[in-house]
Amino acid sequence: MKTLPRTLALLALFLSSTFTGFCADDSLKHVQQAQTLLGAEVWSQIVRIENSHRASRYPRELHALVFELADILWFYSPVNGTQSFSLHRGRLAQEKADFAPLLRDIDRGFTRWTVVENVPVAAGARVSFPNGCFIESVVALRDRRNDGREIVRPQLLSFYTGPGKGDQGHTVLAYETADRVEVIDSAQAGRALSFPMALARDAIKLAQAVLGHRVAQARLFPIQWPATRPQLVSAITESDAGGARAG
Repeated sequence: MKTLPRTLALLALFLSSTFTGFCADDSLKHVQQAQTLLGAEVWSQIVRIENSHRASRYPRELHALVFELADILWFYSPVNGTQSFSLHRGRLAQEKADFAPLLRDIDRGFTRWTVVENVPVAAGARVSFPNGCFIESVVALRDRRNDGREIVRPQLLSFYTGPGKGDQGHTVLAYETADRVEVIDSAQAGRALSFPMALARDAIKLAQAVLGHRVAQARLFPIQWPATRPQLVSAITESDAGGARAG
């Protein structure tokens, strides 16, 4: 059982530096929408959190979605999107049984929480919710698998623009097909963008091709729909002089 390094644990946390705020009822609606989109195939639980940390980026009360993917737990909040939740590999049962240490690792003010029970989940319903690009990219993989499309080496490409542009981040789905690499971007109505195969293993260059200008940091890592349950590994290509690092 291996402790997850914080560079991996923060791999998928991409957020805007400006927080507009959500009330508890709004956050419940948004995490219900996220849970609905993931569907019943993905184990998930909604948690209501009371935050005692007054200097926190999170509000005093909020709801979040905890879900299982690629053998670890993930934490979605409408405040700032998705980040990994697990602290260790190979301890899913223990971590599902007690969220307390995982929540404190997200924010030291997350000391009181309850599971929201009996939330209906309708698989595959098409909804939208704030900062949902990570979940939408995973679901885009499910949809293409279900349609029988050719998808080779699917990966999530996460990147952000860095200082001067609000540290805004984004996640898209990337995969190989024939002699091209295709990218599905939920911010562009889910249409497929096609790029030369040479970019498939280069996170920075592929992110720049998607965005149209330089990005500060980028990560590529393999992902599969839960039916295949692979080990999540950090398959990161660093192509800028300073190297890409977690946000």
